Amino acid sequence: MRLGLFGGTFDPPHLGHLALANAACDQLNLERVLWILSGIQPLKIGQPITPPEHRLKMLELALQGQPHFVISSVELECPGPHYSVDTVRLLAERYPKDELIFLMGGDSLRDLPRWHSPADLVAACAEIGVMRRPGDALDLAALERQIPGLTAKVRFIHVPLVDISASQIRRQVAAGEDVSRFLLPSVYAYIQQYGLYQNL
Repeated sequence: MRLGLFGGTFDPPHLGHLALANAACDQLNLERVLWILSGIQPLKIGQPITPPEHRLKMLELALQGQPHFVISSVELECPGPHYSVDTVRLLAERYPKDELIFLMGGDSLRDLPRWHSPADLVAACAEIGVMRRPGDALDLAALERQIPGLTAKVRFIHVPLVDISASQIRRQVAAGEDVSRFLLPSVYAYIQQYGLYQNL
């Protein structure tokens, strides 16, 4: 099976996340996508994050009725911080017969040399699907010099312009603005029910 690995805090999961994951499925011929709910991310230490039980429930609501999307709580099962290379190695043990395709944004690819053991991460994946965003200037040749073997594994995913970010949604909720157009109705209702993002 070609298995996509889509990690994030999903705080909250929004329509942009779904558009990106669906585009990855279509263009990379993925049979399933594991949505890996992040625990403590090393590059985001110190930033406020919604408790995992709320993020997990919102993700469950967002993925309802889509059997090719599966939630993985592998990073919540052990204390953090969590490095992507360790997560991929754990998943390789759980899915030894599958091809693991790591999904990331163009900004993450640009910053990949700053990640923990980036060469080992690249080696552990069959491919790396990169979802481009406007303005994410990439110099693949420079990245290849720092992480040999990267270019051969990169597959670019072209998606319609999705001008949504979770941080933007959180800010707008805190400001009392309507964010319903960015979210599935069930996720929007959950945020309202529990008063999430009211005090940032």
